[in-house]
Amino acid sequence: MSVHSKPLAGRVAVITGASSGIGESTAEHLAGLGATVVVLARRADRLRELVARIEKDGGRALALAVDVTDAAAVQAAADRVDAELGGADLLFNNAGVMLPAPVEERATGQWQQQIDLNIGGLMNVIGSFTPQLVTAAAERGVADLINTSSIAAQNIFPNFAVYSGTKAYVTHLSRHLRAELGPKNVRVSALEPGIVGTELQGHVTDEGARQWLDGARQTMEWLTPDDVAQAIGFIATQPPRVNFQQVTIMPTAQTS
Repeated sequence: MSVHSKPLAGRVAVITGASSGIGESTAEHLAGLGATVVVLARRADRLRELVARIEKDGGRALALAVDVTDAAAVQAAADRVDAELGGADLLFNNAGVMLPAPVEERATGQWQQQIDLNIGGLMNVIGSFTPQLVTAAAERGVADLINTSSIAAQNIFPNFAVYSGTKAYVTHLSRHLRAELGPKNVRVSALEPGIVGTELQGHVTDEGARQWLDGARQTMEWLTPDDVAQAIGFIATQPPRVNFQQVTIMPTAQTS
C-alpha cells in the first residue's frame, strides 16, 4: 500500500475507552490508516477480540487492560508504550460515562463516578502520555491529542448538568492545552459529538432521560461510532500545519 492509502503509517495511537463504541471503531479505523494502535479499557476480553480483528485485517495493535481512574496503572501503561513502541504520537482520550439525573435526587455516587472518569481519568492519561507526544512532535514535527467532549458542553439538557459540566471541562481544557502545546507542534482537538449510538445510553437509569433518548431515537437517525471514527482519522491525517481546534459532529436531524 502507498503512503497515501496508509497516511498514519509509522505512528503510534493510544486510544482509551477502546472496548466498545467510538473507541473501538476509532482503533479499527486508525489501524486501517496504518497506525499501530494501543487500546486501553478495563474489559480485557473485549480488547483481545479487538486486537484479533485488527491483526486479521493486517494491522498492528497492543491491548492494555487499564482503568484510567488508576493513575499508577495509567503511568505503567505509558511506560510500556514507551519501552515497546518508542512512545505515542497520537492520543485519543475517549473513556467516559454519562449518568443523567435531576440534581435534586442528590445521586452523589453517580456525580462522583462521572467526575472521576470524565475528568480524573482524562487527566491521568494526559499527564502520563503528554511527555511522549511532546517528544514525538519534536522529532517528527507533529503529534495529536484528541479529546472526546460532547455537544452537551455547549447546549443545555435538563438532568444532564453534571455530565455536561464534565464535558465543558474537556472542551475548555483542550483550548488551554492547545495554547500550551501548539508551539511544541502538538495539535490539540476537542471533538463534540451529538447523539451517537453507543453503550452510553445503556448506562442511563434516570427515567426522564431514558424517555428523552427513546424519543430521540424515534425521530432521528443517530450517528454511528464509525461516523466519529472517520472524523478522528480526518483530524489526524491533516498536514502538520493544520489543527482542528474544535469539531462538532451532529446527526443531521438533531437541532440541540
